[in-house]
Amino acid sequence: MAEEVTPQDSPLSRAYSDGNHTVNIDIYEDGDGGWLLEIVDENSNTTVWEDVFDSDAEALQEALDALKEEGVGAFIGPAEENGGWKAP
Repeated sequence: MAEEVTPQDSPLSRAYSDGNHTVNIDIYEDGDGGWLLEIVDENSNTTVWEDVFDSDAEALQEALDALKEEGVGAFIGPAEENGGWKAP
């Protein structure tokens, strides 16, 4: 039976604010020694990098560069109405 691996969050994960918007930069291990990067907006939409990074510091730098270059607004998606449930 395969052992289930729980991803370890990086201590470098953090919130990032610019203007009226805040996103979370989530960095966590992939279970094979690499680091995964995800940006989560205030509406729980995610942007996930397909690349695996060699270090959590490298992943953080990629996120900060993208946020500065593209702006936080580029990572904000729409809010789901009624928690994603729509009345018939």
